[in-house]
Amino acid sequence: MRILSVDYGKKRCGLAVTDPLQIIANGLVTVATSDLINFLSDYIQKEAVERIVIGKPVQPDGNPSENLARVEKFVGQWRKKYPEIPIEYYDERFTSVLAHQAILQSGIGKKQRKENKGLVDEISATIILQDYMRATKMR
Repeated sequence: MRILSVDYGKKRCGLAVTDPLQIIANGLVTVATSDLINFLSDYIQKEAVERIVIGKPVQPDGNPSENLARVEKFVGQWRKKYPEIPIEYYDERFTSVLAHQAILQSGIGKKQRKENKGLVDEISATIILQDYMRATKMR
């Protein structure tokens, strides 16, 4: 079964997913936040998903960010609609910074970066998932 991660944003959400053996995390897609529940509902009909990991937006000092209330609302909706698929929070501090660095190091041009703003979200979701997988293996 796969693990899916969400980098939840006000306008769009980046998604990443593991392979069925949960060895590798790959970026999946970026979707409009308003379409997230429908996208995930369709996805879990086609693929077996063990759990969802969602970035918990906190400030560098550990205080909640302004996006936390929106994330908590989504998590509540998910748990009500799909209680059989657990969703858990994972600290997302610095994932956007790391995603920007990865994009810059990849050599993607400035024009392409401007045109594909969702790329940062998708890469952030991948980083969240990689970190989550690493942390759970260490437990």
